[in-house]
Amino acid sequence: MTPVPVSVFPGTQALPIFAAQAIGAFGRRGLAVEVTPAPNSDEQRSGLAQGRYLVAQGAADQSVAVVESAKADAVIVLGGDGGFNRLFVQPDIVTLADLRGRTLAVDVPDTGWSFALYRILAQHGLGPADYALTAVGAPARRFEAMRRDRNVAAAILNPPFSIHARRAGLRDMGTIVGALGAYQGFVSYVMRGWARQNAASLVAYIAAYLDGLRWARDPANRPAAIALYAERLALPQDIAAEVYAAAVDPSEGLAADAALDLAGFATVLRLRADFVGRTPAAPESYVDLSYYRGALAEQAG
Repeated sequence: MTPVPVSVFPGTQALPIFAAQAIGAFGRRGLAVEVTPAPNSDEQRSGLAQGRYLVAQGAADQSVAVVESAKADAVIVLGGDGGFNRLFVQPDIVTLADLRGRTLAVDVPDTGWSFALYRILAQHGLGPADYALTAVGAPARRFEAMRRDRNVAAAILNPPFSIHARRAGLRDMGTIVGALGAYQGFVSYVMRGWARQNAASLVAYIAAYLDGLRWARDPANRPAAIALYAERLALPQDIAAEVYAAAVDPSEGLAADAALDLAGFATVLRLRADFVGRTPAAPESYVDLSYYRGALAEQAG
């Protein structure tokens, strides 16, 4: 069995990986996939660049950050979804303009969903000098920061943490996609050199991932998929059912066959250019879908 350590942010987007493990799709292709929860984006990116992980599932912008900031040759090999993200605020916040002078929880301040948050706040007249940031890490940590401290006024959250937030009385201000339009959220990315040297393993990984995704999206497997969420994310059944509903939503759920949304990825790159002050390269330079096409061909054959 070929070891494939994978870094994942636990949440709705991880269902295809959980499912591929549960149905034995990785094992059938000779892969021993070990999943490590990512505490934050910095650890995921550095872990991939340093070889602690061979595959990372994270925000599309994280892969771009590896290239642009760390100067390491990462590449997106698989799409996923729009991110399932919603902006939550404390109950005393009525409009986003009320966030002026408040503290916002982010993963890290210079990548991914933070750029989306800055753009949404700018739409409501708030610039960088109008709020403070606290970098706390992954969605679970952002929710906990808001739950513990009412002074932490806002954060971007995805399921199950957005569900926890709503039940805890935090105010839902809507989806990131609703505010920004098409947006490529989670993707799978790898180091380009490793992909070239291990093409067969990467194709096998993606094919198994697609097996898991197709299994998860099949309505016949709904009870088993909900039970899998409940087990892997330590959720009660009712919340696991809500997470599953988000995963299979026909318009905002997991993309069929994990197709990459290039228009949504272009939005990611525009946001990075706006807030970093340097225009990234063309979208295609950060993407290599040849392994994905190979996996699709293997399945079709």
